[in-house]
Amino acid sequence: MTTTLDPQTLAHLQDWQGRTETLEDLITPAPLRALSATLDRDDPTPHSGTELPALWHWLFFLPHHRQSEIGPDGHAKRGGFLPPVPLPRRMWAGGRLQWHAPLRVGDAVKRVSTIESVTHKSGRSGDLLFVLVKHEISNAQGLCLTEEHDIVYRPAVQPGDPVPTPIAAEQGAAWQRDVTPDDVFLFRYSALTFNGHRIHYDRKYVTDVEGYPGLIVHGPLIATLMLDLVRRNTDRPIKRFEFKALRPTFECADQRVMRVNGQPETGAHGDGSHIRLWTQDHEGWLTMQGTAELG
Repeated sequence: MTTTLDPQTLAHLQDWQGRTETLEDLITPAPLRALSATLDRDDPTPHSGTELPALWHWLFFLPHHRQSEIGPDGHAKRGGFLPPVPLPRRMWAGGRLQWHAPLRVGDAVKRVSTIESVTHKSGRSGDLLFVLVKHEISNAQGLCLTEEHDIVYRPAVQPGDPVPTPIAAEQGAAWQRDVTPDDVFLFRYSALTFNGHRIHYDRKYVTDVEGYPGLIVHGPLIATLMLDLVRRNTDRPIKRFEFKALRPTFECADQRVMRVNGQPETGAHGDGSHIRLWTQDHEGWLTMQGTAELG
């Protein structure tokens, strides 16, 4: 396949390395109530001082691009803080997070984001571009959360492109939860995160333009379901979390389910502080894997 990213284009994109962006927000209770309902939780009503569950900071610092600034895929047009990558498919590939102190309802918060690297690789189906973004979130008391966010850009699907061999998910986890990721569930999460990316709600777009077989379940939603499984099984705080997307998960309009799995690892110290996490689609293929470290 002819490369899309010539050396001049790649050099231009790598000029984005080191760029920063600073956003401010206020942790308010309404998004917490809404996500709790979306995850089918019966949580107490949040109030000033309520601690933000792990990963629920993704409800804040949302993009507020004007409608005239939105591109054909529903994202903001390329450029600005993120580099203008000329590859049409953009996915949240994974991340690593460390909590230093709690975030709470009522906190005035600041997020400083930095483009750490822009890396090109040649895959079996063409160019891949990886963008690593580092976020540091603070409140009035100091740094609360450090996050590294992996974004991958891919070319449009072509007839005859190689299909990665799926991996069968491990069975028999100590913790399990089945979830039906139908189009209403995906729409609610898109609305909560002000995510206009059409692959999550526009079936005609995702099948005709991006070549997928159905709506795609948000990567951060799957990661959130992983840590929600941890919360349903232990009250211990989550100190670190890392995750990697391995295979897209597609919406199940016919009520098929995805399964979220967790397995505490006793390890050498026998304290169960490390939890292996993974998700599988309705066919039993591994879609995401991660590890949580408890406090």
